[in-house]
Amino acid sequence: QVQLVESGGGSVQAGASLRLSCRASGRTFNRYAMGWFRQGPGQERDFVAAIWASGYTNYADSVKGRFAISRDNVKNTVTLQMNSLKPEDTAVYYCAGASSNSGSPYYADYDYWGQGTQVTVSS
Repeated sequence: QVQLVESGGGSVQAGASLRLSCRASGRTFNRYAMGWFRQGPGQERDFVAAIWASGYTNYADSVKGRFAISRDNVKNTVTLQMNSLKPEDTAVYYCAGASSNSGSPYYADYDYWGQGTQVTVSS
C-alpha cells in the first residue's frame, strides 16, 4: 500500500510560481510512475504531468514550458514546479502513483491518490 500526501498549494497572482510536493510512503516508490492531475470546479480531473521511474517526463500541452515535474527516490517525493501561473491553472491538484510504471495521461491508470491541494491563481 502506498500513501501520498501533497503540500505546497496556495493563492497567488497571475505570473507567480508555486511548488507542489508529494511525499509517498512505501518502499516501492522508486518503481512507480508518478503523476499530477488537477480538477477545477465542475470540471473533470485532467492530466498535468507525469514522470516514469527512469525520470522520463510527459506534460499536458497546456503546461509545457511552464511546469516541471521531478522526483527524489531517496526522499520518496515528487515535485511539481509551476511557473508563470495563469488563472486557468486554478484547481485542486492531485498527486498519483502508478504501479505499472506507466506515466499515462489517464487517471484510471493510477492506483494511488493523494487528498489534493488547492491552487488558486487570481488575475
